[in-house]
Amino acid sequence: MEFQFDARKIDVNVPNWAVLEARVTERWAQRKGFALATINLDHLVKLGASADFRSAYAAQDFVCADGNPIVWMSHIAGRPVSLIPGSEAILPLAKMAAKQGVGVALIGSTDPVLKAASAYLEREVRDLEVVCCIAPPMGFDPAGDDAKAILERVADSGARLCFVAMGAPRQEVFAALGRKVAPEVGFVSIGAGLDFFAGTQKRAPDWAQRLQVEWLWRMMSDPKRLAGRYLKCAAILPGHMSRAVMLRLRKD
Repeated sequence: MEFQFDARKIDVNVPNWAVLEARVTERWAQRKGFALATINLDHLVKLGASADFRSAYAAQDFVCADGNPIVWMSHIAGRPVSLIPGSEAILPLAKMAAKQGVGVALIGSTDPVLKAASAYLEREVRDLEVVCCIAPPMGFDPAGDDAKAILERVADSGARLCFVAMGAPRQEVFAALGRKVAPEVGFVSIGAGLDFFAGTQKRAPDWAQRLQVEWLWRMMSDPKRLAGRYLKCAAILPGHMSRAVMLRLRKD
């Protein structure tokens, strides 16, 4: 089942975890790489404003739903998908990698965060080997020569799974380049996922996740940075909801 955002031609083509696990396992067995992005309302706002971001998304092999509004819209459209946030996919994918002897790379964030996150992952996931950790410098161009050099280091390390923690749109642009420079590596864009492991950022508490108001908790935690972002997200939500209704009507 796929759920497409018509305005941006973005397919949510990974409806649930079982499908993601099967597709990643297949790619590793074939020694083929992939790029995985997780779409949310903030990404839809950025997609509307950036042709480069749209090009990067077009290069992603897998797209899953990161955010309850995406899941709600998929159900309204009659094409339901499950919630698979990038940060929550890290440990399951790391466990898969460990079982299959796949080395892991961590790219993005800062050196202290990468060191702490690497230690956490190797402690939590038996037999996991983090073979490469690189924190790009300030002003890093995710599509430039420095990015190509980093991707070559990732490929030379033997990693077959690379978690990219740069935030959108930089991480998706980097992963899109990675599909060309390191075609046997699987790139997973995870935003602040490594910061959660390192303890430099906090996840929304369980009650907020149960009530599906993580966005509200995050905004209250950092209103200066996030209030404007969420207002833009709220502004595009009615239009996308309407398109979901139209998809349902056409299906019926």
